[in-house]
Amino acid sequence: MLTAVIVVVQVIVSLALIMLILLHSGRGGGLSDMLGGATSGLSSGSTVVERNLDRLTVAMAVIFTFTTISLDLRLQ
Repeated sequence: MLTAVIVVVQVIVSLALIMLILLHSGRGGGLSDMLGGATSGLSSGSTVVERNLDRLTVAMAVIFTFTTISLDLRLQ
């Protein structure tokens, strides 16, 4: 039962992580410009949207890591 819950969380977090990574701006601007980061070219620092996107991406990566390790330990 617990393994099934961890697998569901793993799938949801992995899809969210893919979406968050795709939202990051690359060389060409990325999709984050659509969400309010259009002035990033004018300022030298990162915008609030980009910082929050970075925080969310790191949080999802940490959750993904913990669920992967817990699944490995449960299946051994």
